[in-house]
Amino acid sequence: MTLRSVLSLILSLCLAQATFTPAAFAQSPANGVTLFGKVQDAQTKAALPFLTLQMQTEKDSAFVSGRLTNEQGAFTFTGLKKGTYVLVVRSIGYQPIRQRVLIGELSAFLDLGAILMVKEVRVLGDVKVTANADAVAGTMDKKTFTVSDNISQSGGSVLQAMSTLPGVTVAQDGKVQVRGSDKVVVLIDGKQTALTGFGSQNGLDNLPASALERIEIINNPSAKFDANASAGIINLIFKKQEQEGFNGKIGVMGGAGALWVKKENLPTIRPQYQGTPKFNPSVAVNYRKGATNSFLQADWLYSPTLNKNEFSTRTYDDGTVIIQQIKRNRRTDYATLNGGVDHTFDERNTFSVSGLFNREKILDNGDNPYFSGTLQNRYRLWQFLEDEVKYTAFGSAVLTHKFQEPGHSLVFTSNYSFHREDEKYFFTNTVPSFVGTDAFKLLSDEHVVDFNADYTKPLKQGRVEAGFKGRYRSIPVNMQFFAGRNSPLDTGAGGWATYRETIPALYGTYVFESQRVELEGGVRFEQVQVDYDVNPDHNTYKSDGYRYFQPFPNVRAAYKFDDANKLSLFFNRRVDRPNEVDIRIFPKYDEPELIKVGNPALQPQYSTSSELGYKTSWSKGSVYASAYHRIVDGTITRIATQAPGSVLLYNVFQNGGRSRSTGTEVVWQQTISRRLSLSANANAFRRNIDAFAVVNQYPVPVLYAAERQTLTSGNGKLNATIKLPHDWQTQISQVYLAPDLLPQGRIGSRYSLDLGMKKSVQQGRGEIVVNATDLLNTMQAERTIRGTNFRLVSTDYLETQVVRVGYSWKF
Repeated sequence: MTLRSVLSLILSLCLAQATFTPAAFAQSPANGVTLFGKVQDAQTKAALPFLTLQMQTEKDSAFVSGRLTNEQGAFTFTGLKKGTYVLVVRSIGYQPIRQRVLIGELSAFLDLGAILMVKEVRVLGDVKVTANADAVAGTMDKKTFTVSDNISQSGGSVLQAMSTLPGVTVAQDGKVQVRGSDKVVVLIDGKQTALTGFGSQNGLDNLPASALERIEIINNPSAKFDANASAGIINLIFKKQEQEGFNGKIGVMGGAGALWVKKENLPTIRPQYQGTPKFNPSVAVNYRKGATNSFLQADWLYSPTLNKNEFSTRTYDDGTVIIQQIKRNRRTDYATLNGGVDHTFDERNTFSVSGLFNREKILDNGDNPYFSGTLQNRYRLWQFLEDEVKYTAFGSAVLTHKFQEPGHSLVFTSNYSFHREDEKYFFTNTVPSFVGTDAFKLLSDEHVVDFNADYTKPLKQGRVEAGFKGRYRSIPVNMQFFAGRNSPLDTGAGGWATYRETIPALYGTYVFESQRVELEGGVRFEQVQVDYDVNPDHNTYKSDGYRYFQPFPNVRAAYKFDDANKLSLFFNRRVDRPNEVDIRIFPKYDEPELIKVGNPALQPQYSTSSELGYKTSWSKGSVYASAYHRIVDGTITRIATQAPGSVLLYNVFQNGGRSRSTGTEVVWQQTISRRLSLSANANAFRRNIDAFAVVNQYPVPVLYAAERQTLTSGNGKLNATIKLPHDWQTQISQVYLAPDLLPQGRIGSRYSLDLGMKKSVQQGRGEIVVNATDLLNTMQAERTIRGTNFRLVSTDYLETQVVRVGYSWKF
């Protein structure tokens, strides 16, 4: 096999971005029409070799077949059936072409002649191809999913859309987990922003999925990415049009959730939200003229939600039994504006500037009744109003210089992110002897400045990459308590704290490819300094922080048996740095008898991961199977301990002992017939957490010792896409989450069944979507926490069932 054929193989495997449900795959039937032609530069008439071509149906843009031009720029499609098609030709540096092709019955061969491509020098990200293909990339380093094809979750949040992805689960607290770990970094267009959180997933539950083009899951990131996040990276790609002239898309989605009461309230509290309305209008516009492209996108989400409805029983060793409920009726208004300009100065230099603004308004009305022993003995009713507004502003500037050789480039990127959290809580504490009122106010401003320089040079059989990243992050936080009569608030734990983070990093990677072998190796060196200055009057915590200088290597090796079968081995070392919220010194009182607080002495956890993966493909499907193993030292987790002489529990972040996860993942796709396509994935793992002992310092030192724990868990997901008469398409999605292990307990199994339908109207310009999530109202699980002197069992009957109807129109 020659280098030219290897290049053709790699480009073929990466030909099309994947979708949630693989409706069609490249195929070459024995009978039919043969179509051929040649692609040339419009100005020089030079042949353009190794370009990506794609044949789609004109009616619904379904993928039919894909090809590459040969060294002379020529191409051939075989086995084309009678009908009208669209030939799509794309190449970096040229305007894309969409040419209508009529295939009849009279001629067995058709010649399109020369297709001329016009140069267009600009910054180009990932090629956006809407064909259906393998979810797992040819390099097997990531999985890519087109959001618009997830019919059953259309109109919902990004968090809801993620819940159907392979290996991804959403915990009860809203955290995203990949292969059982919540140590995931969420990027927007390849960049970290305060919108999704630096090392957390804040905001995903409210970010509309309608704002996204696709979602990428990267289980084994290269050294080019930050070393943070041992479980991997999820990259959210915002929509961005690229056609010439003025074009865009508008849409609106409406619906309702909490259609009926899953579990009746405990006595004497305010009603749960029911029939919560949902409204999500969106608009995206693009204008391209000459060397300049401008785009603007706006989304608004209005979504009242029964955000939490947890019923708990706490049983203490002295015989005390506490029955409680925490109900949170939430109203959310979420607005996002995203825009930018790309400009080409000349054929070597391009400049892009973009900005994102987001405002999130949250109003929570919470009720938390406490009963001692029986429901006839209520000893406290804790009610609160949370009035919170969050602002996020993100700006990015990218300067790209292209050297004379194709693919040889130097890219400078500068980012600034600002995030304000303005939070007010108002409490009413009702006990038999009095009614007290309390309040607190928290103001946090986050500033992050990044500067990146990335260099890429192609080689004869691969490439080298190198770069630098510098980050400065500052988060001043101020917490004020306003205590009323007989207040349970710890006013001595307030004041100010300032988090400062400085990270310079260098990386280098080398990629080699031969006829049968692929090799990629890299290393990232990070020097991290975190300082956490604390109000000296704080009653428990003092200033803390941490420093490290560490190498983080990654290796990928692959052997190609043939065009359809590949075996890959991955290895990497990564780190999970505590987020500012993890070390925040201020207690949170949305549950006054289960109080959450950070730990400024928290240290990073380090992980070592390996994975062996095998992929095989055939004409109408593919299977990817992998086995993986991850070792984590200094596992970060929350530990709940009982305050001496009290029923109060304090949930504090701690570094536990070593933990291990060993598992396997399978991703399968198959076109069963012209009307039915299936995709399924399963992930099973065995988790071990070694014995460890820690001391919760807040509010007073309490020792907690855990024995070694072991559990086998996993999840399975099945999507079926069915084409119905009259151009309707339906999708059925099922998710099963097996019981899982917590460092201090376990969580039970969960199951969800979702249904969606869509229909293309107005000659493909319009689309109607109808869907319903959690049809059987089964997406809740029992959670058990065991402490030194107590046992807590809880189930959250939050809102999971939502019905939506929507319409979108392209112009």
